[in-house]
Amino acid sequence: MYSFLNNEFLPADKTFVHVSDLAVQRGYGIFDFFKAVNGKVPFLDDYFDRFYRSAEFMQLPVTLSREELKKVVFELVQKNGATNAGIKMVLTGGYSPDGYEIATPNLIITQHALTMPSAKMLEQGVKIITHEFRREMPLVKSINYTTGVWLQRKVKESNAYDVLYHLNGEVSEFPRCNLFVVKADGTLVTPHTHVLEGITRKNILSMQQVTAGKVKLEDVLLAREVFLTSTTKRAVPIVQVNDMRIGTGKPGPVVQQVLEELVRREGLK
Repeated sequence: MYSFLNNEFLPADKTFVHVSDLAVQRGYGIFDFFKAVNGKVPFLDDYFDRFYRSAEFMQLPVTLSREELKKVVFELVQKNGATNAGIKMVLTGGYSPDGYEIATPNLIITQHALTMPSAKMLEQGVKIITHEFRREMPLVKSINYTTGVWLQRKVKESNAYDVLYHLNGEVSEFPRCNLFVVKADGTLVTPHTHVLEGITRKNILSMQQVTAGKVKLEDVLLAREVFLTSTTKRAVPIVQVNDMRIGTGKPGPVVQQVLEELVRREGLK
């Protein structure tokens, strides 16, 4: 397997950065993640838009143009001979002279096994738990996942699939996913503030009768349906939040419709 570091392809086991990098010293950097299926990358321009936007906000210049970066991505997929894969782009804070000052960023692109939700998961739905927290700089796809990683033990001990952040009664997002709620009145809504603007979320928002607005924890607990979305998960139904059953306790029709439309838009089937 090969990875890409700055301007060259290297064996994956020899692709590394120095300990002085701000990604190591301070957890400073950004990333993005997308999937290649049958050699195609759905919505790649959207992922690039977010990557360059995050980089600019974090004062990390990307030395490659969009076309150059796209060429590297497809060459990496070809070199590794895996047309089905997850691809991660990381832009670090660079080799800081004092462990605090931003330096020349390192661009790392790696390829990973592509894992999608199982049929059983989609048929039965999943349980989630909640945690009072709000991510800083939510519009940036930062490499800082300290809280999400720290909560993994609690997630596993609760036999849950993921953890939903909320603060002062208002929900926002999961560490790696967005939230959608079919409210008791049938309205389909997703939180509009303090969230990462997911690419899957963007696609769902362009569908009919979907809005972005304020979502309270109470809305989630009293909802007809709840589901989470991400690049690799597409749309996964949530049937339990903490100890409370959602709706009928089974996946509903809305998430199924959304999932079918996402598959159609990806153009992979």
